[in-house]
Amino acid sequence: MSETTPMPAAPRAPMMPMEEALERLLSQVAPLGRTEPVSTPLARGRVLAQDLASPLDVPPYDNSAMDGYAMRAADVAALGGEGAVLPLSQRVAAGSVPTPLQPGTAARIFTGATVPEGADSVLMQEQCEAIAEPAAGSAPGLGQVRLLGPLVPGQHIRRRGEDLRTGQTVLTAGARLNAASLGLAATAGAATLTVAARPRVALFSTGDELVLPGHPLGPGQIYNSNRTTLHALLLAMGCEVRDLGIVPDSLEATRAALRDAASDADLILSSGGVSVGEEDHLKPALEREGRLDLWQIAIKPGKPLAFGEVTSQGGRTWFMGLPGNPVSSFVTFLLFVRPVLLRLQGATQLLPRGFQLPAEFTWTKADKRREFLRAKLSDAGGLQLFGNQSSGVMSSAAWADGLIDLPPGATVEPGQVLRFLPFNDLF
Repeated sequence: MSETTPMPAAPRAPMMPMEEALERLLSQVAPLGRTEPVSTPLARGRVLAQDLASPLDVPPYDNSAMDGYAMRAADVAALGGEGAVLPLSQRVAAGSVPTPLQPGTAARIFTGATVPEGADSVLMQEQCEAIAEPAAGSAPGLGQVRLLGPLVPGQHIRRRGEDLRTGQTVLTAGARLNAASLGLAATAGAATLTVAARPRVALFSTGDELVLPGHPLGPGQIYNSNRTTLHALLLAMGCEVRDLGIVPDSLEATRAALRDAASDADLILSSGGVSVGEEDHLKPALEREGRLDLWQIAIKPGKPLAFGEVTSQGGRTWFMGLPGNPVSSFVTFLLFVRPVLLRLQGATQLLPRGFQLPAEFTWTKADKRREFLRAKLSDAGGLQLFGNQSSGVMSSAAWADGLIDLPPGATVEPGQVLRFLPFNDLF
């Protein structure tokens, strides 16, 4: 071959399907195993590390679901049912301890109050008429009640243990806690919960063209939006974040940043510099400080993804490198970093749910890659598409309610049902 004949380019490796990339990631990453007790009201978004069992029945006693009158259905039936008049033998407020109900009488009762022993039904006050005049069997200061509606045995009584039974598992380890689950834990009397410790994540960006917001832009420079976006996403995922800022485009600076980050982090996350250009130093830096796999994922946006580890500090710190385009960085975080962070916390549900919704748009630009389109929910429950789906247009993500998961080679017609991943679930 002559000196002027160019060497043939090496054949490109086929792009990796998203499912294969996720399988590789999650098969290597294991839960950190660190736990800590957290006050129940402060545990929102954390991952439960130990099953929570109820130490009591909930409710702990039969109680009234209504303001009204507690009575025996048999007594009412003996008096002819609707229209019957019963003397009031006691008044039961929430938090008080009633006496057994005297036969042939009723008790004035309020929502949440203990149902007196012997009573088997409650009639709401709107279906009753209070009579001030006392009668035989009326307690001092109490009169009578006339029933203006039908009485069904058991009505308007919340039975002991109908929500939770003693020993019942209330919440299962691996569940990510939301406001409702914290309320359930409090219902069972749990003042604290044992949760997975927050993953420690070191965050940095690469690129001499990046400038932090608040500083003037020079020629060829842009503001670093990825830093803010990724920082917010990491906090939403329950992480402790150490922000290392912008790393200069040099091999030694990148190696130093990796060593610094590995000193106390469980995961290093970067954006930018994951290609093989002359100014992209992450690949050689990772190869010197540990190992790196550079994958081309068959998705759009977000094809390049780096995964590896830093081992130069005597331990193992995982590394994930995201593309520099802001939407690509945002989408690849949701698709790949999010499940890794959940895995580190021992969560059982790692992948997002998808919802089947109809399209309200036409899409003719079929791509060989699997696409994630930014879309908004219409008032009619359909999917509307942002006009510019470029990976550099961050306004598409801010406008959207979620991502349409579009298979490779697919086009879309109005009314076609598509898989939709809402941001509310992803965050």
